[in-house]
Amino acid sequence: MAALALLAALLVDRTVCAAPLSLSSGREAWQSTNLGAIRGITLGPIESALHPDKGYGSETCASAMREVRRLGANWVSVTPFGRVWDLRPSGVSLTFEKAFEENRVAVARAVAQAHGEGLRVLLVPHLWVESGEWRALIDPSDDEGWQRWQAGYRAFLLAWAQVAQQSGVDMLSVGVELRSWVTTTRAGSFVEILHDVRSAYSGLLTYAANWDDVEQTVILGELDVIGLNAFFPLAERENATLEELMAGGKRVAARVHQLGHDWDKPVMFTEFGYTTRADPALRPWEWPDHMKSVRVDELAQADAYRGLLSALLEEPAFAGLFAWRLYADPNDMSQEAEWGFSPRGKLAELVLRDAFSAHWAGDGPRAPGAALDRHAARLVGVF
Repeated sequence: MAALALLAALLVDRTVCAAPLSLSSGREAWQSTNLGAIRGITLGPIESALHPDKGYGSETCASAMREVRRLGANWVSVTPFGRVWDLRPSGVSLTFEKAFEENRVAVARAVAQAHGEGLRVLLVPHLWVESGEWRALIDPSDDEGWQRWQAGYRAFLLAWAQVAQQSGVDMLSVGVELRSWVTTTRAGSFVEILHDVRSAYSGLLTYAANWDDVEQTVILGELDVIGLNAFFPLAERENATLEELMAGGKRVAARVHQLGHDWDKPVMFTEFGYTTRADPALRPWEWPDHMKSVRVDELAQADAYRGLLSALLEEPAFAGLFAWRLYADPNDMSQEAEWGFSPRGKLAELVLRDAFSAHWAGDGPRAPGAALDRHAARLVGVF
């Protein structure tokens, strides 16, 4: 009977409650949730129809969720895509490799798999631009074009907001890197969509600003948590030392502190990562698929991770982060070049494990007089 009681307790502990999260006010509000800082992994979809039965909700996805949990994560980010052709879209195709009705079922199944592993879920409806151009530069040109785009994007986002509500998603991102919209005088039309999303979805809302435009993003006051894609450069020269990278991380932490202070809201990294190559912290936004003859350098990636993460441990406004990224089939190496962003099986994974095991300010106050734990000590270089 004692063994059965223990098993029941473990099963309860690994199942996330579906009740919607809420935050109190203030930049340190995340601590009041008692959830602990967000230690997240982005789990990407399989970006090819040539790999059936390995995407979201599949058995391979279930194994990926287990792996995410073993890494020490407590959140996972799921990123279904919609398609636009170029930078003058009139709407969003909800089909991505599979029809939307199939994708919504698969994503809902992935959410259930995550919750079954004790992971909370950030759902990030993402835009895939077929022309290869950056979504931040979308510009339908005239007022009529923007009105069509607003209606099309609204339909796309509300479709996924309904999935989020029905499947008990814990946090929803209302957009990713939509600079031309949310940093301009057209931002009011985006706020209208955000209000519609609030009516359809009862959980927390964020938005994934780019690292270099978040201070100019005018919709942040409408969010529960400020999100940004944190591909910050940490170095100003090639072959930078670890000390220089850690100094760069401190500059990032100062920006996070100021952002939380200015908006009186917690801040999180909806994405962060560095590629597995020499000098990844110099221009971290450079996409691995566009590179050739790259020298793989695991230590450089790990040092970039350490330079950024070590600076954020003690920042009270920092709610946490999502590492970019693993895939729904963790064993499928075809999704990314070996010099890509994934930390899986690399030195960066060890740094990430230390970060996930360390105490963060977002966890709440450390016990009075408590010293740095060994995981935090390794991150900041105190052994």
